[in-house]
Amino acid sequence: MLRWKWLCWSRDGASVAVLRDPEPFSLPFPIPKWPQGGGFAKGSICIGELEVLKITKFERIWSSRLSSEEEGKGAVFYKPSAIPNGYFSLGHYAQRCNQPLHGFVLVARENVDFQPVSSLPALREPMDYKLVWSSNYSVDESHSSCGYFWLPIPPEGYRALGYLVTSGPNKPSLEEVRCVRCDLTDASEAHELMIDMETIFPALPCQVWKMRPFSRGMLGTGISVGTFCCNTDSSGVDMSNIYCLKNLDSSLNAMPNLEQIHALIEHYGPTLVFHPREVYLPSSVSWFFENGATLYKKDVKVGEHIHVDGSNLPSGGKNDGAYWIDLPDDDRNNSVKKGNIETAELYVHVKPALGGSFTDIAMWIFCPFNGPATIKVGMANFPLSKIGQHVCDWEHYTLRISNFTGELWRIYFSQHSGGKWIDTSGLEFHEGNRAAVYSSKSGHASFPHPGNYLQGSEKLGIGVRNDTAPSMLVVDSSTKYQIVAAEYLGDAVKEPFWLQYMREWGPTITYSSRSELNKILNLLPHNLRYTVENIFNSLPMELYKEEGPTGPKEKNNWVGDERW
Repeated sequence: MLRWKWLCWSRDGASVAVLRDPEPFSLPFPIPKWPQGGGFAKGSICIGELEVLKITKFERIWSSRLSSEEEGKGAVFYKPSAIPNGYFSLGHYAQRCNQPLHGFVLVARENVDFQPVSSLPALREPMDYKLVWSSNYSVDESHSSCGYFWLPIPPEGYRALGYLVTSGPNKPSLEEVRCVRCDLTDASEAHELMIDMETIFPALPCQVWKMRPFSRGMLGTGISVGTFCCNTDSSGVDMSNIYCLKNLDSSLNAMPNLEQIHALIEHYGPTLVFHPREVYLPSSVSWFFENGATLYKKDVKVGEHIHVDGSNLPSGGKNDGAYWIDLPDDDRNNSVKKGNIETAELYVHVKPALGGSFTDIAMWIFCPFNGPATIKVGMANFPLSKIGQHVCDWEHYTLRISNFTGELWRIYFSQHSGGKWIDTSGLEFHEGNRAAVYSSKSGHASFPHPGNYLQGSEKLGIGVRNDTAPSMLVVDSSTKYQIVAAEYLGDAVKEPFWLQYMREWGPTITYSSRSELNKILNLLPHNLRYTVENIFNSLPMELYKEEGPTGPKEKNNWVGDERW
């Protein structure tokens, strides 16, 4: 009976009174009225033959969870509500129980102002529904309080963009959803598991996933619909039957203009907080150049002083190892390493995301030096002398803004070789709608809250420490920033010379990293050494050699999506 209650409310309704649904989330302060111009924050977006609208108000249909004590392990399913006349739903929404209600689904209508490329309508009703999964495993009875997942069966030449959920065995109305003509859709992929039913019901396998466009980044045309997908085969995820929308309007009409970008940064620009014991602080790029940064060329012993604007740096090409930048080779070396936070500013790259339905504002911070790492093994900490250090460090965080409303939707926190998106409901807000971004001591990785983040095994307490803490060492990115690139605006933004430098911002120095690690391993009990060594071997290779990073434009997320 306990298993039954996990997926179906008890018939007397007792469970409904105990379990609470997620509360809706909103930003701490209202969104301001943005400067006028173009299609930004107009509520709807034209993407060719379709006009789409973002719906954030929902009607709860059904939820799946074990008990009030473990409700965070479940998921809640909703259908969009208050859909304006003329728009049609494309599918239902799902999210975890342990998060505030903060999501969207798109609804669509045909765009009468766009010349169609086909005689077929852009939207059509499904022909029927296929029951994909149900929590009602009894074939002899009908239970009106269980979950039923339905996949629309599209007409030929059309595709379904989402599932529908009911709390009873009757099929949804064919009027409730629309399928989209194939040429107006793009491929999707599953990317985040929300709930795995099989862990509770081995006989009823079903995994529910969030979806995202397969092709993403600055050039991607896929638009997330906000719907979910499910897989009833425990051997893998079948994504062959669910798609996303495609933006066929190359004008990217909903992207913000330059005035609107400034307004967004001034309203949402986070406070970048460095550790109170940080030695290697940021600076502006011009301060670094002005204080002795030197350009070296392969096979040439004497370096060249870099002009304050970087105009004598080699432009374009690729990172072929022919050039690199280094600290001044004089008594300024140590002071330049420590940076100059008073001059520091964020270098901003603005680009379309998810087919132009969102704007990504990537904010890059420059530090003249990245300090060595500290290894944690249980309760013991081992500061290293070399591993992890290198000349120059480029780190960033990215604000993802909804082009429907101008609302900050999430922030990406770059963390060494990867990173993580955090929904706005999980951010720490300092002033107004401006979040805090905490920079880790020595390594400058970005995190949403103060604390110790371990790169390695959190479970075993073994790995590289990333310590963050509140301090007065801050950079206010809402005022101290420079927009350095926004390709979709054409010539409106002039890129600085140094941004075109594609080689390394630091020399490559080879040394034996194993000697430092072996000292740590030799101090450990024999039964721990093998486990710790395996974790060390799984850490990114960049920790084990001193190599200057490439600049922002050489990173794969400059054109592509963030790594998540």
